[in-house]
Amino acid sequence: MQSRRKLRFRLIVSFALFGFGLSALFAVAALNIRAKVEDQLVTASLQDEVDNLNAQVLADRTQIPHFNIVKAWTWSDRTIYKAPLNWQQLATGVHDITETDANGQTKRYKLAVRRQGGVINFLRYDVSRDELGKQQLLISVIAAVFLFGLLSLVLGMWLSRKVLKPVSDLANRLRDYRKAGKAEPLAPHFADDEVGELAHVLDEYSARLTAMVERDREFNSDVSHELRTPLAVIASTTELLQGSPDLTEKISERLKRIERASRQATELIEALLLLSRAERRGPTRGETTEVGKVAADVIESQRPQMRGKPLTIELSVNEPVSVNAPASVLSVALTNLIGNAIKYTLEGNVRVEVGAGRIEVIDTGPGIKPEDAERLFQRGVRGEGAGGSGAGLGLAIVRRLCELYGWDVSMRPRSDANGAIASIKFS
Repeated sequence: MQSRRKLRFRLIVSFALFGFGLSALFAVAALNIRAKVEDQLVTASLQDEVDNLNAQVLADRTQIPHFNIVKAWTWSDRTIYKAPLNWQQLATGVHDITETDANGQTKRYKLAVRRQGGVINFLRYDVSRDELGKQQLLISVIAAVFLFGLLSLVLGMWLSRKVLKPVSDLANRLRDYRKAGKAEPLAPHFADDEVGELAHVLDEYSARLTAMVERDREFNSDVSHELRTPLAVIASTTELLQGSPDLTEKISERLKRIERASRQATELIEALLLLSRAERRGPTRGETTEVGKVAADVIESQRPQMRGKPLTIELSVNEPVSVNAPASVLSVALTNLIGNAIKYTLEGNVRVEVGAGRIEVIDTGPGIKPEDAERLFQRGVRGEGAGGSGAGLGLAIVRRLCELYGWDVSMRPRSDANGAIASIKFS
């Protein structure tokens, strides 16, 4: 394993260097821009002034030349009327003056005034070029801001990719392991930093998860073997006993109940094993399961619960419905729905209807509240008339089986009478 500095330290150093470098570049750029603009202004001003002086000398060598950038005038209290009108009342100090020259161009000046001893002095400095310099400086600074903003974006993207590369590598390795279906140690591929520590923790978690899955797989295999064997013995023994010629009708009926209970237990074990493995398995050899036939078998197996009750049960197959699922899975789901309808209905009838891609179990029991319909499919939740029997797991198992095969199971109260309707809509 490589030894590197901590990821947090690298982030701090990277952003500190980034900020320092960006600030230094901006400072250098600002100084260069200021020097360049100032040099351009001084050069242009001196060139204009010397061209003006040269033109004056060539026009009349006897006249004293005057300057355009800086000019001075002196008047007394008696001759102040010769000064421009807007200057005559100015007090001692420096004033900002805006005027329009003979060419119609707007000029800005700084005018210094000194009144003392009856003498009034005026010194005018042309600041128009300074305003132009400020505009150039502003444009240059804005351009520099955008340039360095773009540079910071590029550097930030590069630094983030560089600093966070170990995290991306960890995510990619996890993604590759998921595709490969096997987990390999992650920690040896990363440095001794925060990412390496995370990889080490993920390795530990993966080891615990793998061990748990292995134990679960072994448990399912053991349960499947250990429970199926005695159930097979019970089924075969019951079948042999039913072939005896000296059986009384009462004993024969009890053997049939044992046979039905054994078959139901086998189907329940198979369905629970499918749920524990989250494995969706269809019938063998591409066959389909007839819903009406399974419903008829379930109804016959549930008739003993109706003894002593003024209750009837009927099956109505409006149109054949077939599903691509084992008969054991459908039998477990229907056993819970039909068994609940029989258990909660004290008198009346239970009607099972098959058709239109669904099966519905309609009873005349006490019914359910609309707000409790979805809650009944949660683990440990029982109906109000359940009394002390049951653990509230039947409908939860039905929901999980239906989710495994993409079916939609629901319950709702009847709108025409007392009772409830449980339905499974097949995909």
